[in-house]
Amino acid sequence: MPIIHREKIPLMIGVAAAAAITAAALVVSAASAAPPGNAAPAFKETSTTGQDISLADFKGKTVVLEWTNNGCPFVQKHYNSKNMQATQAAATKDGVIWLSVISSKPGSQGNVTPEQADKLTTDRGAKPTHVLLDPDGSMGRAYGAKTTPHMYIITPDGKIAYNGAIDSIQSNKVEDVPKATNYVTTALASLKAGKAPDPALTVPYGCDVKY
Repeated sequence: MPIIHREKIPLMIGVAAAAAITAAALVVSAASAAPPGNAAPAFKETSTTGQDISLADFKGKTVVLEWTNNGCPFVQKHYNSKNMQATQAAATKDGVIWLSVISSKPGSQGNVTPEQADKLTTDRGAKPTHVLLDPDGSMGRAYGAKTTPHMYIITPDGKIAYNGAIDSIQSNKVEDVPKATNYVTTALASLKAGKAPDPALTVPYGCDVKY
């Protein structure tokens, strides 16, 4: 049995406590702008097809928001594995509105023209209802979007039902996708059954949104 020297115990406790505090801070940070149970921030953004899209357009519908950046390896994980496309397709088939949001500022990773965004959607076989362009970051900041991907689910009466990661394994490895719990799928299933999602708040992981 390894010997734990007495003088090292406070350090070990300190590291564990610091990790716990950091995790708690991340959860609080993730929820600061759009905590579950609160009204979803209103928005009006332009889609890749030139339409003005607002949250008010979808009153009475469940809405999923997906922050995305095609250059991010964590986003690539979920698209290369077809996990994101499958999640989108199942949701939209069930009447859910899926909005992919690009908040990368001009000149930064992930910033694309409408034409480039539509080509990405086609080439990847993605199934969003609309792709929204948010180059000034106003929508992303309103929601407190931290990472790509960062996922939100909004109830038909306009409240945040879920805020956080797409799944339970924080990696950029495709092989981890089948092992993970898809939080978006499970949250949508709970809402369909008339239940609140559990968990409703998780820590998002991925690349920083390029504001």
